[in-house]
Amino acid sequence: MRTITLQQPQKIVFGSGCIETLVEDYLKLGFQRLFLLTAPPIRPLIADSIEKLQGAGIEIEVFDNILAEPTVNDFKGILAKAEAFRTDSVIGIGGGSVLDITKLVATLLYSDQQVEDCFGTGFIKKKGLWFACLPTTAGTGSEVSPNAILLDERDKLKKGIVSPFLMADAAYADPQLTLTVPAKVTADTGMDALTHCIEAYTNKFAHPMVDLYARQGIELIAHNLLRAVKDGNDIEAREACALGSLYGGLCLGPVNTAAVHALSYPLGGEYHIPHGLSNAILLPSVMKFNRPANLRKYAEVAIAMGAEKGKSDDETAQNGVDFIYQLSAAVGIPSKLSDIGIPQSAVPHLAKAAMEVQRLLKNNPREVTEQDAIEIYNSLY
Repeated sequence: MRTITLQQPQKIVFGSGCIETLVEDYLKLGFQRLFLLTAPPIRPLIADSIEKLQGAGIEIEVFDNILAEPTVNDFKGILAKAEAFRTDSVIGIGGGSVLDITKLVATLLYSDQQVEDCFGTGFIKKKGLWFACLPTTAGTGSEVSPNAILLDERDKLKKGIVSPFLMADAAYADPQLTLTVPAKVTADTGMDALTHCIEAYTNKFAHPMVDLYARQGIELIAHNLLRAVKDGNDIEAREACALGSLYGGLCLGPVNTAAVHALSYPLGGEYHIPHGLSNAILLPSVMKFNRPANLRKYAEVAIAMGAEKGKSDDETAQNGVDFIYQLSAAVGIPSKLSDIGIPQSAVPHLAKAAMEVQRLLKNNPREVTEQDAIEIYNSLY
Protein backbone atom coordinates (compact mmCIF):
# COMPACT_ATOMS: atom_id res chain seq x y z
CA MET A 1 0.00 0.00 0.00
CA ARG A 2 1.51 3.32 -1.06
CA THR A 3 2.15 6.12 1.42
CA ILE A 4 -0.48 8.83 1.51
CA THR A 5 -0.71 12.13 3.39
CA LEU A 6 -4.05 13.50 4.58
CA GLN A 7 -4.19 17.20 5.37
CA GLN A 8 -7.33 18.74 6.82
CA PRO A 9 -8.37 21.90 8.68
CA GLN A 10 -7.42 21.79 12.35
CA LYS A 11 -11.09 22.11 13.16
CA ILE A 12 -14.09 20.82 11.17
CA VAL A 13 -17.57 21.56 12.51
CA PHE A 14 -20.63 20.07 10.83
CA GLY A 15 -24.28 20.61 11.67
CA SER A 16 -27.31 22.83 11.18
CA GLY A 17 -26.84 26.12 13.02
CA CYS A 18 -23.06 25.75 13.43
CA ILE A 19 -22.49 29.29 12.13
CA GLU A 20 -23.03 30.22 15.79
CA THR A 21 -20.02 28.07 16.69
CA LEU A 22 -17.96 30.00 14.14
CA VAL A 23 -18.89 33.28 15.84
CA GLU A 24 -18.05 31.90 19.30
CA ASP A 25 -14.74 30.45 18.13
CA TYR A 26 -13.72 33.64 16.33
CA LEU A 27 -14.32 35.82 19.38
CA LYS A 28 -11.92 33.66 21.41
CA LEU A 29 -9.04 34.16 18.97
CA GLY A 30 -8.36 37.81 19.73
CA PHE A 31 -8.51 39.20 16.19
CA GLN A 32 -9.77 42.74 15.66
CA ARG A 33 -10.13 43.37 11.92
CA LEU A 34 -12.11 40.82 9.92
CA PHE A 35 -12.30 40.76 6.12
CA LEU A 36 -15.49 38.82 5.36
CA LEU A 37 -16.14 37.51 1.86
CA THR A 38 -19.65 36.45 0.87
CA ALA A 39 -22.35 36.97 -1.79
CA PRO A 40 -25.46 39.22 -1.84
CA PRO A 41 -28.03 36.40 -1.38
CA ILE A 42 -26.13 35.21 1.71
CA ARG A 43 -26.01 38.53 3.55
CA PRO A 44 -29.52 38.32 5.07
CA LEU A 45 -28.73 34.81 6.35
CA ILE A 46 -25.60 35.97 8.20
CA ALA A 47 -26.78 39.39 9.35
CA ASP A 48 -27.21 38.24 12.97
CA SER A 49 -23.72 36.73 13.03
CA ILE A 50 -22.17 39.93 11.68
CA GLU A 51 -24.09 41.94 14.28
CA LYS A 52 -22.81 39.74 17.11
CA LEU A 53 -19.22 40.14 15.95
CA GLN A 54 -19.57 43.91 15.60
CA GLY A 55 -21.27 44.07 18.99
CA ALA A 56 -18.18 42.44 20.46
CA GLY A 57 -16.01 45.22 19.00
CA ILE A 58 -14.80 43.51 15.81
CA GLU A 59 -14.18 45.82 12.84
CA ILE A 60 -15.62 44.09 9.77
CA GLU A 61 -15.17 44.85 6.08
CA VAL A 62 -17.68 42.85 3.99
CA PHE A 63 -16.91 42.16 0.34
CA ASP A 64 -19.76 40.50 -1.57
CA ASN A 65 -19.07 41.21 -5.24
CA ILE A 66 -17.45 37.92 -6.24
CA LEU A 67 -18.31 36.63 -9.70
CA ALA A 68 -19.19 33.00 -10.39
CA GLU A 69 -15.92 32.49 -12.29
CA PRO A 70 -13.46 34.95 -10.66
CA THR A 71 -10.43 35.99 -12.69
CA VAL A 72 -6.85 36.84 -11.73
CA ASN A 73 -7.68 40.54 -12.04
CA ASP A 74 -10.81 40.14 -9.91
CA PHE A 75 -8.68 38.53 -7.23
CA LYS A 76 -6.08 41.30 -7.32
CA GLY A 77 -8.77 43.94 -6.82
CA ILE A 78 -10.15 42.11 -3.79
CA LEU A 79 -6.65 41.61 -2.37
CA ALA A 80 -6.06 45.36 -2.60
CA LYS A 81 -9.26 46.04 -0.63
CA ALA A 82 -8.21 43.59 2.10
CA GLU A 83 -4.81 45.24 2.32
CA ALA A 84 -6.31 48.73 2.51
CA PHE A 85 -8.53 47.54 5.37
CA ARG A 86 -5.42 46.22 7.19
CA THR A 87 -7.18 42.96 7.98
CA ASP A 88 -5.76 40.48 10.48
CA SER A 89 -8.12 37.55 9.69
CA VAL A 90 -10.37 36.36 6.88
CA ILE A 91 -13.64 34.42 6.74
CA GLY A 92 -15.42 33.19 3.61
CA ILE A 93 -19.14 32.35 3.68
CA GLY A 94 -20.43 31.32 0.27
CA GLY A 95 -20.07 28.97 -2.68
CA GLY A 96 -16.88 27.58 -4.13
CA SER A 97 -15.72 30.80 -5.79
CA VAL A 98 -16.14 32.77 -2.55
CA LEU A 99 -14.19 30.14 -0.59
CA ASP A 100 -11.40 29.88 -3.19
CA ILE A 101 -10.92 33.67 -3.15
CA THR A 102 -10.98 33.62 0.66
CA LYS A 103 -8.14 31.09 0.74
CA LEU A 104 -6.03 33.07 -1.71
CA VAL A 105 -6.64 36.43 -0.02
CA ALA A 106 -5.66 35.08 3.40
CA THR A 107 -2.60 33.32 2.02
CA LEU A 108 -1.20 35.95 -0.38
CA LEU A 109 -2.05 39.10 1.59
CA TYR A 110 1.19 40.74 2.81
CA SER A 111 3.13 38.22 0.68
CA ASP A 112 5.84 38.98 -1.88
CA GLN A 113 4.38 36.35 -4.24
CA GLN A 114 2.15 37.08 -7.22
CA VAL A 115 -0.82 34.80 -7.77
CA GLU A 116 0.27 34.05 -11.37
CA ASP A 117 3.45 32.46 -10.03
CA CYS A 118 1.49 30.06 -7.81
CA PHE A 119 -0.51 28.12 -10.43
CA GLY A 120 0.22 24.42 -10.09
CA THR A 121 1.13 22.38 -7.03
CA GLY A 122 3.36 23.46 -4.16
CA PHE A 123 4.45 26.94 -5.26
CA ILE A 124 3.12 28.98 -2.30
CA LYS A 125 6.03 29.65 0.05
CA LYS A 126 4.36 30.14 3.43
CA LYS A 127 1.14 30.26 5.42
CA GLY A 128 -0.68 33.56 5.54
CA LEU A 129 -3.38 34.88 7.88
CA TRP A 130 -5.78 32.80 9.93
CA PHE A 131 -8.90 32.05 7.90
CA ALA A 132 -12.11 30.02 8.10
CA CYS A 133 -14.52 28.77 5.44
CA LEU A 134 -18.25 28.16 5.64
CA PRO A 135 -19.88 26.75 2.47
CA THR A 136 -23.40 27.77 1.48
CA THR A 137 -23.71 25.21 -1.34
CA ALA A 138 -23.31 21.44 -1.16
CA GLY A 139 -20.85 21.36 -4.00
CA THR A 140 -17.18 22.17 -4.19
CA GLY A 141 -15.88 20.90 -0.84
CA SER A 142 -13.47 23.85 -0.98
CA GLU A 143 -13.84 24.42 2.77
CA VAL A 144 -11.72 21.32 3.48
CA SER A 145 -9.44 21.21 0.42
CA PRO A 146 -5.99 22.73 -0.29
CA ASN A 147 -7.11 23.81 -3.79
CA ALA A 148 -8.23 27.12 -5.29
CA ILE A 149 -9.30 27.85 -8.87
CA LEU A 150 -9.00 31.11 -10.82
CA LEU A 151 -9.71 32.03 -14.43
CA ASP A 152 -6.46 33.21 -16.02
CA GLU A 153 -7.50 35.80 -18.61
CA ARG A 154 -4.18 35.48 -20.45
CA ASP A 155 -5.18 32.17 -22.03
CA LYS A 156 -8.87 31.94 -21.06
CA LEU A 157 -8.30 28.83 -18.97
CA LYS A 158 -9.28 28.04 -15.42
CA LYS A 159 -6.20 27.09 -13.43
CA GLY A 160 -5.66 25.47 -10.06
CA ILE A 161 -3.41 26.43 -7.19
CA VAL A 162 -2.72 23.59 -4.78
CA SER A 163 -0.83 24.05 -1.52
CA PRO A 164 -1.08 22.87 2.09
CA PHE A 165 -1.00 26.57 2.99
CA LEU A 166 -4.45 26.93 1.36
CA MET A 167 -5.97 24.62 3.96
CA ALA A 168 -8.39 26.55 6.17
CA ASP A 169 -7.62 26.82 9.86
CA ALA A 170 -11.26 25.93 10.49
CA ALA A 171 -14.21 24.78 8.38
CA TYR A 172 -17.86 25.03 9.39
CA ALA A 173 -20.47 23.24 7.27
CA ASP A 174 -23.95 24.48 8.18
CA PRO A 175 -26.59 22.73 6.00
CA GLN A 176 -29.17 25.26 7.17
CA LEU A 177 -27.45 27.87 4.98
CA THR A 178 -28.13 25.74 1.89
CA LEU A 179 -31.93 25.78 2.31
CA THR A 180 -32.38 28.86 0.11
CA VAL A 181 -30.11 27.68 -2.72
CA PRO A 182 -32.19 27.56 -5.95
CA ALA A 183 -32.97 24.17 -7.48
CA LYS A 184 -30.69 24.70 -10.49
CA VAL A 185 -27.68 25.62 -8.34
CA THR A 186 -28.48 22.71 -6.00
CA ALA A 187 -28.39 20.37 -9.01
CA ASP A 188 -25.20 21.79 -10.54
CA THR A 189 -23.23 21.90 -7.29
CA GLY A 190 -24.54 18.52 -6.17
CA MET A 191 -23.37 16.89 -9.40
CA ASP A 192 -20.00 18.62 -8.91
CA ALA A 193 -19.68 17.07 -5.45
CA LEU A 194 -20.69 13.67 -6.81
CA THR A 195 -18.03 14.05 -9.52
CA HIS A 196 -15.37 14.74 -6.86
CA CYS A 197 -16.25 11.50 -5.09
CA ILE A 198 -16.48 9.35 -8.24
CA GLU A 199 -13.23 10.70 -9.68
CA ALA A 200 -11.41 10.18 -6.38
CA TYR A 201 -12.73 6.62 -6.01
CA THR A 202 -11.79 5.55 -9.56
CA ASN A 203 -8.59 7.62 -9.71
CA LYS A 204 -5.25 6.11 -10.74
CA PHE A 205 -3.98 7.24 -7.32
CA ALA A 206 -7.02 6.12 -5.31
CA HIS A 207 -6.24 4.93 -1.79
CA PRO A 208 -8.27 2.93 0.78
CA MET A 209 -8.05 5.80 3.29
CA VAL A 210 -9.67 8.17 0.81
CA ASP A 211 -12.03 5.55 -0.65
CA LEU A 212 -13.92 5.66 2.68
CA TYR A 213 -14.78 9.33 2.15
CA ALA A 214 -15.42 8.96 -1.59
CA ARG A 215 -17.75 5.99 -1.36
CA GLN A 216 -19.76 7.46 1.50
CA GLY A 217 -20.03 10.74 -0.43
CA ILE A 218 -21.25 8.92 -3.54
CA GLU A 219 -23.95 7.16 -1.52
CA LEU A 220 -25.13 10.29 0.32
CA ILE A 221 -25.37 12.50 -2.76
CA ALA A 222 -26.79 9.93 -5.18
CA HIS A 223 -29.57 9.03 -2.74
CA ASN A 224 -30.49 12.58 -1.71
CA LEU A 225 -29.74 15.08 -4.49
CA LEU A 226 -33.07 14.69 -6.30
CA ARG A 227 -34.90 15.18 -3.00
CA ALA A 228 -32.96 18.38 -2.31
CA VAL A 229 -33.65 19.69 -5.83
CA LYS A 230 -37.39 18.91 -5.59
CA ASP A 231 -37.81 20.36 -2.09
CA GLY A 232 -35.18 22.87 -0.97
CA ASN A 233 -36.59 22.79 2.57
CA ASP A 234 -35.98 19.06 2.98
CA ILE A 235 -33.36 19.49 5.73
CA GLU A 236 -32.57 15.76 5.86
CA ALA A 237 -31.67 15.74 2.15
CA ARG A 238 -29.79 19.04 2.52
CA GLU A 239 -27.73 17.63 5.40
CA ALA A 240 -26.92 14.47 3.45
CA CYS A 241 -25.79 16.47 0.40
CA ALA A 242 -23.73 18.87 2.55
CA LEU A 243 -21.99 15.96 4.25
CA GLY A 244 -21.40 14.24 0.91
CA SER A 245 -19.90 17.45 -0.45
CA LEU A 246 -17.59 17.73 2.56
CA TYR A 247 -16.45 14.13 2.04
CA GLY A 248 -15.76 14.98 -1.59
CA GLY A 249 -13.66 17.95 -0.49
CA LEU A 250 -11.61 15.71 1.79
CA CYS A 251 -10.72 13.62 -1.29
CA LEU A 252 -9.32 16.58 -3.23
CA GLY A 253 -6.03 17.06 -1.38
CA PRO A 254 -4.67 13.51 -1.20
CA VAL A 255 -6.13 12.13 -4.48
CA ASN A 256 -7.85 14.93 -6.45
CA THR A 257 -9.99 14.73 -9.57
CA ALA A 258 -9.29 13.61 -13.13
CA ALA A 259 -10.54 13.90 -16.73
CA VAL A 260 -14.04 15.25 -16.01
CA HIS A 261 -12.54 18.31 -14.36
CA ALA A 262 -9.75 18.66 -16.93
CA LEU A 263 -12.27 18.70 -19.78
CA SER A 264 -14.60 21.06 -17.91
CA TYR A 265 -12.00 23.79 -17.33
CA PRO A 266 -12.03 25.10 -20.94
CA LEU A 267 -15.84 25.29 -20.81
CA GLY A 268 -15.55 27.65 -17.84
CA GLY A 269 -12.59 29.55 -19.22
CA GLU A 270 -13.89 30.08 -22.77
CA TYR A 271 -17.66 30.14 -22.28
CA HIS A 272 -18.06 30.96 -18.57
CA ILE A 273 -20.19 27.86 -17.99
CA PRO A 274 -20.58 27.30 -14.21
CA HIS A 275 -18.10 24.72 -12.97
CA GLY A 276 -20.67 22.32 -11.55
CA LEU A 277 -22.76 22.37 -14.72
CA SER A 278 -19.69 21.66 -16.89
CA ASN A 279 -18.79 18.66 -14.75
CA ALA A 280 -22.37 17.39 -14.68
CA ILE A 281 -22.67 17.37 -18.49
CA LEU A 282 -19.29 15.67 -18.95
CA LEU A 283 -19.51 13.11 -16.12
CA PRO A 284 -21.46 10.26 -17.79
CA SER A 285 -19.47 10.48 -21.04
CA VAL A 286 -16.14 10.38 -19.21
CA MET A 287 -17.36 7.51 -17.01
CA LYS A 288 -18.31 5.60 -20.17
CA PHE A 289 -14.82 6.26 -21.59
CA ASN A 290 -13.04 5.30 -18.34
CA ARG A 291 -15.15 2.27 -17.43
CA PRO A 292 -13.00 -0.42 -19.18
CA ALA A 293 -9.88 0.78 -17.33
CA ASN A 294 -11.31 0.09 -13.85
CA LEU A 295 -14.40 -2.11 -14.13
CA ARG A 296 -14.36 -3.22 -10.49
CA LYS A 297 -14.28 0.29 -9.08
CA TYR A 298 -16.93 1.58 -11.50
CA ALA A 299 -19.13 -1.37 -10.56
CA GLU A 300 -18.68 -0.43 -6.89
CA VAL A 301 -19.61 3.18 -7.72
CA ALA A 302 -22.79 1.90 -9.37
CA ILE A 303 -23.76 -0.15 -6.32
CA ALA A 304 -23.04 2.78 -3.96
CA MET A 305 -25.34 4.99 -6.04
CA GLY A 306 -28.13 2.43 -5.90
CA ALA A 307 -27.91 1.17 -9.50
CA GLU A 308 -28.93 -2.40 -10.22
CA LYS A 309 -26.28 -5.11 -9.86
CA GLY A 310 -25.64 -6.83 -13.19
CA LYS A 311 -24.39 -10.30 -14.06
CA SER A 312 -20.82 -8.97 -14.32
CA ASP A 313 -18.77 -5.95 -13.24
CA ASP A 314 -19.02 -4.72 -16.83
CA GLU A 315 -22.80 -4.77 -16.77
CA THR A 316 -22.96 -3.26 -13.28
CA ALA A 317 -20.56 -0.48 -14.27
CA GLN A 318 -22.71 0.30 -17.32
CA ASN A 319 -25.75 0.43 -15.04
CA GLY A 320 -23.85 3.07 -13.06
CA VAL A 321 -23.30 5.16 -16.19
CA ASP A 322 -27.00 4.83 -17.02
CA PHE A 323 -27.87 5.87 -13.44
CA ILE A 324 -25.88 9.11 -13.88
CA TYR A 325 -27.67 9.86 -17.17
CA GLN A 326 -31.02 9.33 -15.42
CA LEU A 327 -30.10 11.36 -12.32
CA SER A 328 -28.78 14.23 -14.45
CA ALA A 329 -32.00 14.33 -16.46
CA ALA A 330 -34.12 14.13 -13.30
CA VAL A 331 -32.38 17.14 -11.69
CA GLY A 332 -32.53 19.16 -14.91
CA ILE A 333 -28.97 18.93 -16.23
CA PRO A 334 -28.80 19.47 -20.03
CA SER A 335 -27.48 16.45 -21.91
CA LYS A 336 -25.74 18.26 -24.79
CA LEU A 337 -23.05 20.95 -25.01
CA SER A 338 -25.20 22.56 -27.72
CA ASP A 339 -27.89 23.04 -25.04
CA ILE A 340 -25.60 25.46 -23.21
CA GLY A 341 -24.51 27.42 -26.29
CA ILE A 342 -21.23 25.75 -27.18
CA PRO A 343 -20.86 25.25 -30.96
CA GLN A 344 -19.44 21.96 -32.18
CA SER A 345 -16.89 23.92 -34.19
CA ALA A 346 -15.22 24.78 -30.85
CA VAL A 347 -14.43 21.13 -30.05
CA PRO A 348 -10.86 20.96 -31.46
CA HIS A 349 -9.89 24.09 -29.52
CA LEU A 350 -11.53 22.82 -26.33
CA ALA A 351 -9.67 19.53 -26.62
CA LYS A 352 -6.36 21.30 -27.12
CA ALA A 353 -6.99 23.46 -24.06
CA ALA A 354 -7.98 20.44 -21.96
CA MET A 355 -4.63 18.80 -22.76
CA GLU A 356 -2.96 21.62 -20.83
CA VAL A 357 -4.55 20.34 -17.61
CA GLN A 358 -2.07 17.48 -17.12
CA ARG A 359 -2.19 18.15 -13.36
CA LEU A 360 -5.54 16.32 -13.42
CA LEU A 361 -5.30 14.18 -16.57
CA LYS A 362 -2.40 12.25 -15.05
CA ASN A 363 -4.83 10.98 -12.38
CA ASN A 364 -7.31 9.53 -14.85
CA PRO A 365 -7.62 5.72 -14.83
CA ARG A 366 -7.36 5.71 -18.64
CA GLU A 367 -4.99 7.85 -20.69
CA VAL A 368 -6.78 10.68 -22.48
CA THR A 369 -5.26 11.79 -25.79
CA GLU A 370 -6.28 14.94 -27.64
CA GLN A 371 -8.26 12.75 -30.06
CA ASP A 372 -9.99 11.07 -27.12
CA ALA A 373 -10.96 14.48 -25.76
CA ILE A 374 -12.36 15.44 -29.18
CA GLU A 375 -14.46 12.28 -29.26
CA ILE A 376 -15.75 12.80 -25.70
CA TYR A 377 -16.79 16.37 -26.51
CA ASN A 378 -18.32 15.30 -29.87
CA SER A 379 -20.38 12.62 -28.09
CA LEU A 380 -22.23 15.49 -26.39
CA TYR A 381 -23.80 16.81 -29.62
